[in-house]
Amino acid sequence: MINRVVLVGRLTKDPELRYTPNGVATCRFTIAVNRTFRGQDGEQEADFISCVAWRKQAENLANFMKKGNLIGLEGRIQTGSYEGQEGKRVYTTDVVADSIQFLEPRNSTGGSQSTSNYESSTNTGGLYQGGSQGNYDGKNNQPIFTRDEDPLANSKGLIEVNSDDLPF
Repeated sequence: MINRVVLVGRLTKDPELRYTPNGVATCRFTIAVNRTFRGQDGEQEADFISCVAWRKQAENLANFMKKGNLIGLEGRIQTGSYEGQEGKRVYTTDVVADSIQFLEPRNSTGGSQSTSNYESSTNTGGLYQGGSQGNYDGKNNQPIFTRDEDPLANSKGLIEVNSDDLPF
């Protein structure tokens, strides 16, 4: 079975960080995803999709993103239900985010183009920021380069490669 979702959209309000009784961070948020067509009146239509993030990526989302910011996420659809106020069964559908990418810097007001890419993922467990030479990721002490920057610009001479390092 396959249950995968990939979305790119804008936050409809500032994310709110909460903690479970066991101290696990969670963040519920909604993103607006534009449809590929316009309505009969020529207006751009959008779907408003309910999402939830957990642990470190929930904290990163709440700390670094705000209403209007563009994010990308990958996750899965999860359905559930609970008993409402009048005793009626209420059904829910959420996207549980496995990885979230911040597609704008946090000081952006939304809608602007940027070459920076901020990422928060359960696989990496942290926040990585594109920057200039001399910036390091803080986890593996690896340099971070921007998309337009040549990581070999300051190297002197050829790089020596041992044949044992080659995969073939």
